[in-house]
Amino acid sequence: MSGEFLAFFVLALIAISGGVLMINLQKVVHIIIALAFTFISIAGLYVLLSAEFLAFVQVLIYGGAITIVMLFGIMLTRHDDKVGSVSIWRSLAALVGVAVFFVIMFVGINDLSFGEQATNLHENNVRQIGIEIYSKFVIPFETVGVILLVALVGAVALAKSDDEEEAGEK
Repeated sequence: MSGEFLAFFVLALIAISGGVLMINLQKVVHIIIALAFTFISIAGLYVLLSAEFLAFVQVLIYGGAITIVMLFGIMLTRHDDKVGSVSIWRSLAALVGVAVFFVIMFVGINDLSFGEQATNLHENNVRQIGIEIYSKFVIPFETVGVILLVALVGAVALAKSDDEEEAGEK
């Protein structure tokens, strides 16, 4: 068992545990922290794949920005702090589902062979990503930026209307 293999299983366990915790935790802030752990462990998996730029972007955008935006969304809106009670059957079903998924993936991937491994995929990967984004995917890239801006403006508008309603009730 190599160190890379062990690191993969540890990071995969953290990612899966974060996903299961997101389903089973009751406080919204705890759910977001579990989501952040999932994002950061996925960044670790990118590092194992020699995609350091994607790992950096994963930590910067998902681990940082998206988690902070979710926390601001929670703070700016009225909500009940509890998501709802989680029954023992739901937790057991999630555990069984994860175990079955692990067994299926392990059996499917265990003896998988892709033939000759490419050795130069990690060379100039930032340049290759930039060329792809700005040559083939310019319109989707800009569209995502506009959608995120609209979502931010919508969140501020919802928070402002809530404040006006509270001021009108007083």
